[in-house]
Formats: sequence, C-alpha cells, structure tokens
Amino acid sequence: MLSAVASTAYMPQPLAGRATQSAKVSPVMAQGWETKAASAGLAAALALGMGATDAHAGVFTRSEIASLTYEQIKGTGLANTCPNVESGPDKKISVAGKKTIDEFCLEPTSFQVLEDKLTKNGVVTEAVNTKVTTRQTYVLTGINGDLKTVDGKLAFVEKDGIDYAPTTVQLPGGERVPFLFTVKNLVAKADGNPGTIEPGLKLSGSFNVPSYRTGLFLDPKGRGTTTGYDQAIALPALQAGGDEGLFSENNKKFEVLQGNIELKVTDVNNELGEIGGVFVQKQPSDTDLGSKVPKELLLKGNWFATVN
Repeated sequence: MLSAVASTAYMPQPLAGRATQSAKVSPVMAQGWETKAASAGLAAALALGMGATDAHAGVFTRSEIASLTYEQIKGTGLANTCPNVESGPDKKISVAGKKTIDEFCLEPTSFQVLEDKLTKNGVVTEAVNTKVTTRQTYVLTGINGDLKTVDGKLAFVEKDGIDYAPTTVQLPGGERVPFLFTVKNLVAKADGNPGTIEPGLKLSGSFNVPSYRTGLFLDPKGRGTTTGYDQAIALPALQAGGDEGLFSENNKKFEVLQGNIELKVTDVNNELGEIGGVFVQKQPSDTDLGSKVPKELLLKGNWFATVN
C-alpha cells in the first residue's frame, strides 16, 4: 500500500463539477458540446506535445457524452477521457444490500518514473516527469466488479472489463519505458465498513500486473517463452556453460508482478448513482520477459464509476 506521504504529495486536485444536463437535447446545447469536443481535442493534442504533466481530465459528464454523435467525438480525444460526476443535491450513496460497480474508468493525467538519484545526503528516490509516446488509447474503462465487505471492510473487487492498456512513456534523456497500465484483480478496501459512499472516502489495495509481452512474443534473436529458440542461434557454445550475463536474455519468462493504488472519492451523485475522484497508482514497468529489472511508475489522475 502506498504511504500517506506519497498520497499527499502526488494526489492531484479534483476538477470542478459540471452543470447537470437535462434529458432533452436542444440544438443550441448540442452545438455547445461540439465546440467543447473540439476544444478538448486541441487540449489533448497540446498535452501530448508538452508532456503528460500538462494533461487535463475530461470536461464532459456521462449524459453529455451519450448525447454526442460519433462524428462529434471522432478525432477529439474524448474517447480517451473519463466522464465527470454530474452535480446533484444528494452526495451520499447507501451500500446496504448487494451492490456492484460498473463503468469504472481510470484516466491518468500524470506519468512519472521513480529513479534513484545520488546526492550529498545519499541515495534519494526522485519522481521524474515523462512524456507519453503512446496514442490516446491508455484510459481504462468499462471495468466492473462487486462492492462488498472483505475482511470486515468495504471493498471494491474488480472482475472484468478493459482493465489493461499497453503504454509507453519517454524520460527526459530519451529512454523509453513501456509498461502495462492495469488494475487486474484489484481489491481496494476502505479503512472501515461505512454504510454510505460520500466525498472523502478512501479505498486502497493491490492488483496484478501481467507481463507486457505475451507468451508468443519473439525477441529480435527469435527467443520466446513458448515458441522460438532457447537461446540466440549465433551463440551455440553457451550450451556448454557460457556467459552468465546472458542467462536472463535466454531464459524468457512470463512474470506477474504487483501494483498498488489509492482511490479518493471527491464527487457523488445519488440520483444517478455516479461516484468519482482522484487516484494515485504505483506499478512496475515491463521486464522484457524477465531480461530487465522493472522500473517503478507513479501515475496520477481521475476516476469515475457508477454504483448499481
């Protein structure tokens, strides 16, 4: 679990809520949303050029996105954003009975790599800002799961959905760090067992981070886990006991590592069953099928979900 210090230092500030959208769409309002969509697309393009630290969360609510046509969304980057919770008078949702979480969405707005830096005070860990080199396909969405009691605490248990996205970021020196952005098998628990979900509630827990590469992947030398060569064919002498430094390159393996996330609820709409807030997540990067030591990534952003 991430420390409270990390949560305070890296937790992003929530954006202001949007006005509640009426059920019937007028031509004037639809035109306004089209303008907002074009503006959001420009903001996404600028964010991609300036770096992930300048990115902003989506400005649309769920009903506004549902009212947009495909042509209005196409090319704007809105498909790579999470909706905002619509403002409402009742900001508490009861969790009595059997509840499920649907449409759980995670939108990272900041990508940092944790690196050890040698200073006069010794080795310190520094969060280095990066630039996203992946296209706008890294938002996790459509995730569902159960909201139930686990070990006497309120918990969200992830089950299914688009819960992984291969992503690559670039460090200031030019090094690229691929990783699998994911929350597979997440079990996020609250500090206690509250009867309602309201602003201020925090959930934290761990999840699995599968290998960035699958078992059928072959490296440039034709080596893989289930197919390909056991070792580079240009180095047959290694069969008699060769350089141990190449052991990890030849011994390909599919590793499942662990990550941690903390979610904070900042907005609730009881009438629509919507909840949202901010998150901070720490997870390892790609190991290239076991041949590299993974780096630690720190992701910050916004999340959205519906309670049924």
